[in-house]
Amino acid sequence: MFRDELISASKLFGLELDDEQLGKFEKFFRLVVDANQKMNLTTITEPRDFAIKHVIDSLSAWDDNIFRGDEKLLDVGTGAGFPAIPLKIFRPQLKVWLIDSLNKRVEFLKRVVNELELANVEIFHGRAEELARQKNFREQFEIVTSRAVARLNILAEYCLPFVKVGGKFVALKGKNFSEELDEARAAIKILGGGKILIREPKLPMLEESRAVIFVDKKKSTPEKFPRKENLIRNVILK
Repeated sequence: MFRDELISASKLFGLELDDEQLGKFEKFFRLVVDANQKMNLTTITEPRDFAIKHVIDSLSAWDDNIFRGDEKLLDVGTGAGFPAIPLKIFRPQLKVWLIDSLNKRVEFLKRVVNELELANVEIFHGRAEELARQKNFREQFEIVTSRAVARLNILAEYCLPFVKVGGKFVALKGKNFSEELDEARAAIKILGGGKILIREPKLPMLEESRAVIFVDKKKSTPEKFPRKENLIRNVILK
């Protein structure tokens, strides 16, 4: 049963979830699994795997020593809503904006927000490299998250233009995080990034390594960034 798996996993990870949070996570799990039969949202649908690899993994991005809990957060390429929806359930005072390039996923997320009765959540259909040039998006967010979207050097160009100076870009990464970070350091600096902090959370019952990379936004991103997608992906910033 999903609720039992999540209770077990959260305790092993050192988190306490209340009944309201558990109920919302359970409903979220059911919505994702049901919608997954009609669209490709995730390959992870077993209760234990979903609890650990989606929910706890998403919550591993949170750090009470770094965030207040009421920030304006943007999730880039949110997909089925990870990590932003779990973070919103965990810290309801967050003001969350979700963007995704596929309209079917956007419509699914609207249903999730409605059925889970999540306040202060905005959902947008669009490409990050285009939205980042709009006034109401550019450098407007204290936290910008992204998970499983692209390698870090590419992801930095999608995400850092959205981050306020003084805010943080938070990337959730897998076992190749060290290699990705090495190739992304130059791009991060060019795009206005500063100090980099790496946390390596140990997810319950998993041997696979994980990392959460926090990048401080030190200065404004130059106006020429982000570039068009083909340049972002094919012409590496050095």
